Amino acid sequence: MSMFCFQCEQTANSTGCIQIGVCGKRPTTAALQDSIVQTVKEIGFCNHHLKQNGKNDKSVDRFTLELLFATVTNVNFDDVRLNKLLQQAKEVRDSLLKQTSLTLPMPIERLDINEDIFSLQSLLLYGLKGTAAYADHAYILGKESDEVYAFFAKALAVLAENTAALDELISLNMECGSVNFKVMELLDAANTEHFGKPSPTVVRTTPKAGKAILVSGHDLLDLEELLQQTVDTGINVYTHCEMLPAHGYPNLKKYTHLAGNYGGAWYNQVKEFTNFPGSILMTTNCIQNPGNYSQIFTTGCAGWNMVGHIPDRVPGKQKDFSPLIEAALKFDGFEEPEKEQPDIITGFGHGFVLSIADKVIAAVKDEKIRHFFLIGGCDGVKSKRSYYTDLAEKIPQDCIILTLACGKYRFNNSYFGTIDGIPRLLDIGQCNDAYSAILIAVALAKAFDMSVNSLPLSLILSWYEQKAVCILLTLLSLGIKNIKLGPSLPAFISPNVLKVLVEKFSIAPITTPEEDLKQILG
Repeated sequence: MSMFCFQCEQTANSTGCIQIGVCGKRPTTAALQDSIVQTVKEIGFCNHHLKQNGKNDKSVDRFTLELLFATVTNVNFDDVRLNKLLQQAKEVRDSLLKQTSLTLPMPIERLDINEDIFSLQSLLLYGLKGTAAYADHAYILGKESDEVYAFFAKALAVLAENTAALDELISLNMECGSVNFKVMELLDAANTEHFGKPSPTVVRTTPKAGKAILVSGHDLLDLEELLQQTVDTGINVYTHCEMLPAHGYPNLKKYTHLAGNYGGAWYNQVKEFTNFPGSILMTTNCIQNPGNYSQIFTTGCAGWNMVGHIPDRVPGKQKDFSPLIEAALKFDGFEEPEKEQPDIITGFGHGFVLSIADKVIAAVKDEKIRHFFLIGGCDGVKSKRSYYTDLAEKIPQDCIILTLACGKYRFNNSYFGTIDGIPRLLDIGQCNDAYSAILIAVALAKAFDMSVNSLPLSLILSWYEQKAVCILLTLLSLGIKNIKLGPSLPAFISPNVLKVLVEKFSIAPITTPEEDLKQILG
């Protein structure tokens, strides 16, 4: 059984995985996900028609997010759950279809579609997947938007119909970026209203002696409920990868058994999890083959065959993490550490950075800060990703580095010093916090009475999966130019589409740290 998938940066030979996914996705899993994608397009096709006739069903809108999120890279590898999700999707589609007089469009094979059309369709689909992930996080915390749901239905309907021309698809991709900005705004409000405004926080990386649970992924509500359920159990809770920024939120760091951060970026989890003496919770992406099935639990959209799964919360109640807690108590836990590891700092959200804006602006005017670099995005295993470490280390001392997402693990354990008391390295947070980076850039542009593109600011991004795609679309929809992207360009971008992006937005691939710094700083 063969497959075809080229939605992530690490896709085989930079063209597409055809035997088994580089991520570990099997052909059976790929087929289920492809069927889910086709069915959610058909749901959107029906849902869009019903919305145009004044019929809105929030349960369908929310289910649409779940379906798309389940097909994001490194989220769900559980064929049993995927098959169940597919059957539910077909039932919803058929129910919606009965409410209309429509006939479902016939799917068209990839090879029968013009290369540039297929490229833009893929870009839109992957942008929708990423936006769905962020919208799902916001919804879990009580934030949603009818405007956002209407766009999902419209865009999916266009993909189902398969008749849109190049101009319409380009327009829809830009609209996807604008809608994702709205979703990230909702998510930012949801996080700060529920967990408080993040502030700079020193995070311990040396484990404490005792029983332990490790939490990875992105879902802060899962972490909060787990912390509440582990009070007075003697279990220390650690964050991993994209959960690191949780330490900056006041309503999370108040738990004294939130003991620190363990490990680095997602791609090292096989080695790092093997050495973790407790149970592990994967709340969203990115999950890899866990090996020790008794140690790993998934929840939400995340899944792997044979791994224990914590069911979704029912209205008015928390998730029940007792199986995870019971498993943690059976492990030995950490012994007293032999030596201390260096701490790391997180929590530089837009609220804090903008609170010291006058200090930053003064340092720029006094020529103490020459340039700002945003080095952020998804991390991965390609050797070329050492570029980001080398770049950060070579950036001159009179420059500030902003970072977010798991790409920061390439350099966030190094000390970069300060400029007039301002840390040279500012960790803004998760990929979910890209909104913060945009607000900071917009505020600086306003302060200096210039456009964002005229700022002494360079965006040097790493990408891996579909959440990075929708963030890129957001930046493009805001008219931001001169982005450097790596470590390689998306396989789903055709030469002609790439030419348009280069001509209109001056997107360029990374080269070497030395060459890029010379081009940026002169």
